[in-house]
Amino acid sequence: MMHTKSIYFPSLQNVQEAAENLKGVASKTPLSENRNLSKQFNANIFFKREDLQVVRSYKIRGAYNKISFLNDDQKQRGIVCASAGNHAQGVALSCKLIAIKGTIFMPSTTPNQKIEQVKMFGEAFIDIIIEGDTFDDAFAAAQKECRAKNKTFIHPFNDEKVIEGQATVGLEILEQTSEKIDYVFVPVGGGGLSAGLSSVFQNLSPETKIIGVEPEGAPSMLTSINNKINTSLDKIDPFVDGAAVKKVGDLNFEICQKNLAQMVTVPEGKICQTILDLYNKDAIVAEPAGALSIAALDLFADEIIGKNVVCVVSGSNNDITRTAEIKERALLFASLKHYFIVKFPQRAGALKEFVVDILGPNDDITHFEYTKKSNRTNGAAVVGLQLKASKDLLPLIQRMKENNFFGDYLNDKPDLFQFLV
Repeated sequence: MMHTKSIYFPSLQNVQEAAENLKGVASKTPLSENRNLSKQFNANIFFKREDLQVVRSYKIRGAYNKISFLNDDQKQRGIVCASAGNHAQGVALSCKLIAIKGTIFMPSTTPNQKIEQVKMFGEAFIDIIIEGDTFDDAFAAAQKECRAKNKTFIHPFNDEKVIEGQATVGLEILEQTSEKIDYVFVPVGGGGLSAGLSSVFQNLSPETKIIGVEPEGAPSMLTSINNKINTSLDKIDPFVDGAAVKKVGDLNFEICQKNLAQMVTVPEGKICQTILDLYNKDAIVAEPAGALSIAALDLFADEIIGKNVVCVVSGSNNDITRTAEIKERALLFASLKHYFIVKFPQRAGALKEFVVDILGPNDDITHFEYTKKSNRTNGAAVVGLQLKASKDLLPLIQRMKENNFFGDYLNDKPDLFQFLV
C-alpha cells in the first residue's frame, strides 16, 4: 500500500495489535448469511453482526484500544468524551475495564434510556454531565474540561488508535470466510469504521470494493470527497443519530478518499423501511445507522448478482420510543401516507360523504384534527390518510377536487409538515 508522509494510514501491524488488545473485551461477532436478501438479490449477502457486540455496537473496539494505549500519567488524570450514544457506552465500559475515571458529556436531548445504559456500563468509574442542547454544546464543554484539568479527550472517530480499533471489524471479516469478498457495504458517520476497515482490505483484499453509505440528510463524507477537501455541512437531518455528523474526521476523510470504491447516500425513509424489514423478517433490531449498509443494496442490485457481499450491521441501540416515527417515515417514503387540509361543507352528512364517496375502499384515516372555522360554509380539518398502494393517490385527489373537499396537500410543504410527523 502506498504511504505518503502527510497522510496517515493504519498499518496492518497496528490493527493486528489492536485485535490482540481487544481479546476478552470485544466479542468476535458473527458473519452470517442472510437468506432472505441473498434470494432477493440473487447474491450471497452476509451480515457482520456488530449489533451483537458487547455494548451493542462496534464502538467498544476503538474506545478501548485508544484508552488502553494511554500512559500511566494520562490514566491517572482521567479521560473525557462527548457523545449522545454508542461512543459514550464504549468509553464507559472501557473505563470500568481499565479502571480509570472518565467524564462523559451528553446533550440534554439524549434519551434517558441511553444515559442509563452509559451508567450501567461505567458504574462508579464514570461521571455523566448533561450539557447544552446539542452534541456541539456537549463537545465544547468536554474540550473545556480537558484544557482546565489536563485530561485526555477520547475522540469518537478522528484518532489513530480509535481507527485501528474499528479496523478490527475488517480483520475479523477476512478471518471468518475463505470466500473471495466482492463488496463490503459500510455505514459512514464520522468515518472511523470506514477508514479502518477499508485500510485492512487495501492490505489483504485490494480487489474488494468498499462502498461507504451515508444518510441523505447528512452527506458529509460524500460532499467532502466531491469537493476534494474535508467540508463542514451547515445543516443536517439528525434522524440517523449514529451517522449524522456535520464534518467527518480529517484523518478519516484522507483515508476514505483514497480507499472507498464509491460513496452513496440513502433516504431516511428507506432506512426506516429497512429497519422494519429486518425486524419483521429476521428478528434483527437495528438502529438507523445499523440499517444503512443494507438499505443501499437496492442501488447495486444489478452489480451484485452472483457476488459475495458483506453488510456491516453497526449497532442495535434503537430507542423503542422512536418506533412510531420510524414507521411513519417508512410509509411516507413509500408514498403510502399523505396529509391534507380537507374542506368540509358545514352541513349534515359531509363527513359521511367524505368517508363513503371520496376515500377508496382500502384508504384509512390515521389523523383527524379540526382547525378553527375560517368561514360559515366550510370547516377545515387536517387529515392523514394511509393508502394501500401509492397509485391510489392521484385518483383520491381528483375525487376530492371534483367534490370540493380539497383544501391543500401538505406532504410537500415542509414548514407545515414538520408539525404533523
